[in-house]
Amino acid sequence: MADPTIINITIFVLAVFVGYYVVWSVTPALHTPLMSVTNAISGIIVVGALIALGIAPDEDEGAASSLSTAQWLGVVATGLAAVNIFGGFIVTQRMLGMFRRKEPRGRS
Repeated sequence: MADPTIINITIFVLAVFVGYYVVWSVTPALHTPLMSVTNAISGIIVVGALIALGIAPDEDEGAASSLSTAQWLGVVATGLAAVNIFGGFIVTQRMLGMFRRKEPRGRS
């Protein structure tokens, strides 16, 4: 059986290629729904990062108060995904605002 690290790296590289081709082959009219989907995916990343934060550190690694590598990666992933989610919602709101009808200035 192959090393799990090699399998995970292979999956990551394949996901990068698939994501690149999916994003660049989307027509401009579908960019707003694509932004919404990426916000949902970032939400899933936050859930995975919180699960990684909940993993108890190995007793061999030192004090119980220290964070394991998985927990540090969970902290970083949570922060980056949160920035991505909030930024994505702001961009999506601005994109949808471009489709709103503007009222004439004379009306109240």
